[in-house]
Amino acid sequence: MPELHLNATATAEWIVSENDLASALSAEPGDVFPAVFSTPRLMALMELASARLLRPILGAGELSVGVSLEVVHTAATLPRARVTATARYVGRDGKLYVIKVTASDPAGEIGRATHKRAIVSTERLMAGAQSRDKMLGK
Repeated sequence: MPELHLNATATAEWIVSENDLASALSAEPGDVFPAVFSTPRLMALMELASARLLRPILGAGELSVGVSLEVVHTAATLPRARVTATARYVGRDGKLYVIKVTASDPAGEIGRATHKRAIVSTERLMAGAQSRDKMLGK
């Protein structure tokens, strides 16, 4: 399997829309969140950049999956702002790829994370998910 070079990077960009706001997460009338870029969307953007980082070393039938993500969301971002996540490969923890991710908007950093990803067989992953589904009687 090919290996990534230390400090290799990849990015993902996103324009914040109304659907990306914390206020869009409200499921019940009592759920009140601000109209700023939500932490779950920030995390998704960080995962996307990290997955792109590992794409060059994937074999046929493989993909990378997130195993852990430790995030600090440090600043609020309003709708229509462009957010960029930059993933940087920092090494391995056993079979896991360790990635440092920073996210920023035009005013500066809005978050950072340490992310660990694994490379897995797509077929094996889906078979495991289907097996869990059968356990639920579906």
